[in-house]
Amino acid sequence: MPIPMRFAFVASDTSVAQQARRKLVERYGDVPAIDAEVIVALGGDGFMLRTLHAHRALEIPVYGMKLGRVGFLMNKHRLDGLPERIERAHTAVLYPLDMRATDAKGNVHQALAFNEVSLLRQSNQAAHLEVKLNETVKLPNLTCDGVMVATPAGSTAYNLSAHGPILPLDANVLALTPISPFRPRRWRGAILPHRTRVSLRVLDPGKRPVSATADFLEVRDVRTVDVVQAEGQGVRLLFDPEHNLEQRILDEQFASE
Repeated sequence: MPIPMRFAFVASDTSVAQQARRKLVERYGDVPAIDAEVIVALGGDGFMLRTLHAHRALEIPVYGMKLGRVGFLMNKHRLDGLPERIERAHTAVLYPLDMRATDAKGNVHQALAFNEVSLLRQSNQAAHLEVKLNETVKLPNLTCDGVMVATPAGSTAYNLSAHGPILPLDANVLALTPISPFRPRRWRGAILPHRTRVSLRVLDPGKRPVSATADFLEVRDVRTVDVVQAEGQGVRLLFDPEHNLEQRILDEQFASE
């Protein structure tokens, strides 16, 4: 008799997700994440990001089922056939961005982001930012509401809403996308090699304060922000073969809604 697959089920706080977790645990059992072969996350994309951050160090693959409003990183929710779905699943490796932000008091804040690192103005005045790539100044003064560095997986999220490019998962590139740019007028962003170090400096922090966010961790009143891909800290996501992440990213480029 085959040994049952060991699952760790985690769910968002919604009643729908919690009810689904109870039914899945009754059917398949449940073990602590550290003892699991697969972590099954029940919720939306926001909860998936929190799951990846919380369990990244365990190096255990994560299989998501959509029980939230947005589910780009999730599979369809279904009670039956979970072990078979896991066996057939395709693996996508996501590499986070490593953000190091220095605030007004000189404190350094480090955080990882699987979607994007974004800088946003904190006041009613536009931000003035210096943009450096690999220690070379490319934009001495970017006047904008903000700017972000997005991963391929995150390129279909906030980056897309800011008119940034959708990036294939295996393209080894990042998106550098401005948010409501005013100067230079014709600059609409750039596609960068994934090993590029992006350094952003706030030029007028007293009059034009700026915050920095890595996924859902925010640092207020930043002075400088350095972003680089954390290549040695990838996580494995599992997707049903009929709707894997690479295909979703491709399909998103032809979405009509």
